Amino acid sequence: FVYSMCECLPVFPCVCVFLCLCMRSTEEGLQAVDRLVRTYKHSCSWFLGPFYSLVRLFHPDYVKPLLLASASITVKDELFYGFLRPWLGQSILLSNGEEWSRRRRLLTPAFHFDILRNYIKIFNHSSDVMHAKWRRLVANGESCLDMFSQISMLTLDSLLKCTFSYNSNCQENSSEYIAAILELSNLIIDRRGRILHHWDWWYWRTPEGRRFKRACDIVHGFTRTVVQERREQLLHRREPESHTEKRDEEEKKKKVVDFIDLLLLSKDEEGQGLSDEDVKAEADTFMFAGHDTTASGISWVLYNLSQNQDYQDRCRAEVNDLLQDRQTEDIEWDDLNNLPFTTMCIKESLRLHSPVSAVTRRYTEDMNVPGGRVIPKGSICLLSIYGIHHNPEVWPDPDVYNPMRFDPENSKGRSSHAFIPFSSGPRNCIGQKFAMAEMRVVVALTLRRFRLTSGPEKVRRLPQVVLGAEGGLQLQLETLDPPQE
Repeated sequence: FVYSMCECLPVFPCVCVFLCLCMRSTEEGLQAVDRLVRTYKHSCSWFLGPFYSLVRLFHPDYVKPLLLASASITVKDELFYGFLRPWLGQSILLSNGEEWSRRRRLLTPAFHFDILRNYIKIFNHSSDVMHAKWRRLVANGESCLDMFSQISMLTLDSLLKCTFSYNSNCQENSSEYIAAILELSNLIIDRRGRILHHWDWWYWRTPEGRRFKRACDIVHGFTRTVVQERREQLLHRREPESHTEKRDEEEKKKKVVDFIDLLLLSKDEEGQGLSDEDVKAEADTFMFAGHDTTASGISWVLYNLSQNQDYQDRCRAEVNDLLQDRQTEDIEWDDLNNLPFTTMCIKESLRLHSPVSAVTRRYTEDMNVPGGRVIPKGSICLLSIYGIHHNPEVWPDPDVYNPMRFDPENSKGRSSHAFIPFSSGPRNCIGQKFAMAEMRVVVALTLRRFRLTSGPEKVRRLPQVVLGAEGGLQLQLETLDPPQE
């Protein structure tokens, strides 16, 4: 098997020290990936000791056939995703084959535009709560804040309302459920970095494993209770059968207020819905996948704009022009397409600081890539989103923050897979429109109300479950008065 891989792709030199460096989730690890990209241009294969080998790909032409492959031959790799299974179960993130296809069909309506537009008010309100807190902190002399911790609470606040219609007030007060989610995320990062903890038999006997189980019990207990209560409410809400037969299905959907309701009402082609355990798994996945990634994305947008005051000023002017003569400062659904430069700044930040640095796949068939190369079936394929977004053959001066890359004129002729912060193909991120809507609302309102600056010290990136920064991402806030009409 090793020799067959060697014939297919260039082999990364197996120098132990350098290999370990490349595996580290540090600034130096990302710099090592940069060197790989400059050296091999599109792909390489390398070996993780005697047990694992993988193919790393970092060019759009090479990842495109893999990401567009049928879901029936695509398998999520357990080496990287298996740690999530005790928490997220057989959800859309971790399932494969026909089970994944069925779940995707059932969940897709929950992310339709008509549903997402109802969440815009929640994004506005969560932003208002965070900004009111920031104003109090600035007034009390605390003007330097860690964006990750602040915005993580905002995204969790929004998700709890969108998923469960639950007002946790977590931006102001502590919550056992929120604390458990944060602990689970941290424990997954910790487990990934400890080789012995990769074996379940060992891990569940460690203090960390026991903490993971306790946190899982808290999260599962909360979600299970909400799902059971909501199913009971939906059963009691039903009208007599004669009325039910006449009711327009679209009218029923208009009464749905959150993600749980949508999942409980969803039916497949055979009229079968999701079980309570299925709904619990999908809700837990929505909370996990939705809070960290979006918080990372928003935080890095604000950081990049703090480093580029001219772009920040231009975004602020765009937002102020949009909201002038309004009675309220709320961003509405139809406003999102009227923030073109702000959206360009968000996209460039997602390129430069992609929240998710890579996705991994296995394929049940040999996969053809350019140059007549073949990736043997069963190989671990690491599709490097970071590598693609920092490949100088794809993006000139890849380390420079330049939103004009995403001007429509400059985007002509660019590969469809040159920019894939939400992955691509059948198994792309189902919540990407939700995430982009939330990012635009939060960034727009933040820039209208605050000026952000950063210190001269170099920020060291920290790629974990999502991209963070060592010691947090500290930004200085200055409260802005509302523009005079």
